[in-house]
Amino acid sequence: MSTAATVLERCAALGQVSEEPDRLVRRYATPAMRAANELVGGWMRDAGLEVREDAAGNLIGRRDGPGKTLLLGSHLDTVVDAGRYDGPLGVLAALAVLERLWDRALPYAVELIGFADEEGIRYGTTFLGSAAVAGRFAPAWLALTDDGGVTMAEALREFGGDPGAIASAARRPQDLLGYCEVHIEQGPVLERRGAPVGIVTTITGQTHAEVRFLGEAGHAGTVPMNARRDALAAAAEWMLAVESVARRRQGTVATVGRIAVEPDARNVIPGEARMTLDVRHTSNAVRREAIADMRAEGQRIAAGRDVELDWDARGETAAVPTSPDLTDLLADAVEAAGHAPERLPSGAGHDAVQMAALTDVAMLFVRCRKGISHNPAEAVEEADVAVALDVLERFLGALR
Repeated sequence: MSTAATVLERCAALGQVSEEPDRLVRRYATPAMRAANELVGGWMRDAGLEVREDAAGNLIGRRDGPGKTLLLGSHLDTVVDAGRYDGPLGVLAALAVLERLWDRALPYAVELIGFADEEGIRYGTTFLGSAAVAGRFAPAWLALTDDGGVTMAEALREFGGDPGAIASAARRPQDLLGYCEVHIEQGPVLERRGAPVGIVTTITGQTHAEVRFLGEAGHAGTVPMNARRDALAAAAEWMLAVESVARRRQGTVATVGRIAVEPDARNVIPGEARMTLDVRHTSNAVRREAIADMRAEGQRIAAGRDVELDWDARGETAAVPTSPDLTDLLADAVEAAGHAPERLPSGAGHDAVQMAALTDVAMLFVRCRKGISHNPAEAVEEADVAVALDVLERFLGALR
């Protein structure tokens, strides 16, 4: 019987498949992703699954059955300098459970999907793989270029996909039972609760913006303090205002993750400061209120410091509730496995966001050590993975 130890061994083997020798990097449509699909595809074939790739490069292993199809999966791409478990754990845990059930009849078909691009590192196209399956792939993405000037269409064609047939990857809602994804939590909540697994209630909505303060560069030694139009000082004040706005609304998180300054010299007053803004909340209304307040704070600060504010909205993803029926079925499976059914929202985005536009979704989180993710220190305990396998096996057995 496939065990948690097997899953961790496979995660370790897959973790060696990288674009770089000294850190884990596996981007969309690269030779490393080709090697990953070959490795995982081989394990799928060994489990008796019928294996193929769709036009977008997603890896799919199918077990036939009567009636509709249940989709399982997660992503096989990574961030730069990644850990082993963000994405692959979900694919390999589901594979292990299908191996356990290989001689047991199920009243439905199952497809296990290793999505080709969730992180969006190469082309900035988060959820690309699942967007194709959900019928939400934007054809304009094919013209995007990576840092080397290679278009997505060129990369996909070289990978063995078919840019002209992306629409063929889309599934029909009427053919599906739902989608279930196992994933590391990527946060500390389960560890604090002392729980090996948790059931996701909502995937948090996100808003992204690029924010610029435009002042006037000047000599650091000759311009008096009361005559300055310092863009970086305005940015610093605004970042604290962002923090304050978020703290006033329970459950809101806001991050200024990047900042760039021009002219970026020791002895020059900054004339421009550019920042990214990432705001998340499980309530779309609360998140949008917070964004409005942050923008108003930016305008107030700009006016007070005689600088200009340039606000470039870079899109948003609405909060996605999981299916009550599938979630309750997962909760029953957790209880049957001898654990309390801890429920929690996901602050990170997942392929389930796109899949929710196609079918009912459910997610099972696995506790990760210290909540660390997107980091080589990412770690899970074998005992927790064993619980997740038990829960998923019970879930599949109970689903009708």
